Amino acid sequence: MQYKNYPLDKKVFVIIVTYNGSRWIHKNMKALEGSSYPLEIIVVDNNSADNTVELLKKYPGTHILQPGNNLGFGKGNNLGIALALEKGADYIFLLNQDAWVFEDTIKSLILGMEANARLGILSPFHYYADETTPDTSFATYLSRRTADADGIAIVPFVNAAAWMLSRKCVETVGYFEPLFGHYGEDRNYCDRVRYHKFLVGITKDAKIVHDRIITRNFEKDVVQSRYKILSTLIDPNRSIAGAYAGALREVFGLPKYFRSYYSTNQVRKMLGKLISFYSAYILNPSQIISARKRA
Repeated sequence: MQYKNYPLDKKVFVIIVTYNGSRWIHKNMKALEGSSYPLEIIVVDNNSADNTVELLKKYPGTHILQPGNNLGFGKGNNLGIALALEKGADYIFLLNQDAWVFEDTIKSLILGMEANARLGILSPFHYYADETTPDTSFATYLSRRTADADGIAIVPFVNAAAWMLSRKCVETVGYFEPLFGHYGEDRNYCDRVRYHKFLVGITKDAKIVHDRIITRNFEKDVVQSRYKILSTLIDPNRSIAGAYAGALREVFGLPKYFRSYYSTNQVRKMLGKLISFYSAYILNPSQIISARKRA
């Protein structure tokens, strides 16, 4: 899509949360240095045990925050977002450590958001490490589009590996929900963005590389399933009764989904863990109530 204006006056901050990410640092940072749109970089390091921070210090002007422990994805980004807002950011771009941009990625995202003030989140399209093959897992988000706005696909959710956020959206919606550890916080944030009448979009005019290989891991899938249930429980777009009912369906539905990946005993074990997780929040709903109020 072609845009008439090129808003060079917008202040863009890129936030990267790192943890033992030395294998990607050079590619990630060099790509940002080559951006056609000016930007500043904030890195929050989650107490890496490798030489991630040492490598980051080779890039002058990078703001490096070291909280001293592993805050996880959401809370780590919250630190960076707070600093970006303090420094006057108009837009905030969250980027995974295992991802990198192309020359015009930032420019295309800014132009897309400037053209539609209703956009709270705009994501580029994701490609595999060969930089040409579309990420098939990411493509599922695009397939769930609910509408199109000026060439941008409007979706209910897109993962937070590369989000451009408007300042207005962040000031309205707030920070990532602290109840989440390392999964689910992006789903909850999208729910809250939509609750506040902003749009979540994906544009093929911008692209990134997400250098990942998705593999099955039982404990990881249990954690992700728990946080999927939690995101449903605190979804402000649902009534309390609707959230409880939806989460209960997931308690039984998620183990069924994983039957093709795990043994019967593992699926039963997952079901038991999810029932326990769900029951704990139902029996003591104070955290659910507080989180819904924070939305």
